[in-house]
Amino acid sequence: MKRLLAIGLNAGLALAALATSLSSASATMRIAEDRGGQIGHYMRTFAQARSTGERVIIDGNCLSACTLVLGLVPRDRICATPRARLGFHAAWMPDAYGRPITSEVGTQALWDMYPPRVRSWIARNGGLSRQMIFLQGRALTNIVPSCDAPSRKVAHRESFRDAAIKALGDERASAARRRH
Repeated sequence: MKRLLAIGLNAGLALAALATSLSSASATMRIAEDRGGQIGHYMRTFAQARSTGERVIIDGNCLSACTLVLGLVPRDRICATPRARLGFHAAWMPDAYGRPITSEVGTQALWDMYPPRVRSWIARNGGLSRQMIFLQGRALTNIVPSCDAPSRKVAHRESFRDAAIKALGDERASAARRRH
């Protein structure tokens, strides 16, 4: 009876570990029509996504400060659908009359946060200026993995499931050996 209880307890622990890993690994942020905004808000949002292990799917426009996702969330946790389009421009702030003026400090902060491949693409396409430049299609999938790519399948979750099944099987085999 104690052995059966131990087997049940170990199986329960393995399944609980599996459920915990699935819930944290399966959290997903979907970006569909994000026009951007203040840099600080996006820095906090994407830093939290990075720290919690959240995946990000870019599935539409991700413009302006939204593009910071590329520098703040690890590349292996970001993917883009065929509808994805990223828009880059220089940072700006309103002057005393509310008119936008380019912020050299803000633009440099954006530049410094982008990974080298993104900076290279921006430089080849006119740099960060008042004019928005768009990264999409094949150029985007050269930088951000496609959500449809085979490597984007749920291998991480499967490995946890396989580990739990293996742990359960090992415990059953061990219990069977003890009985004989």
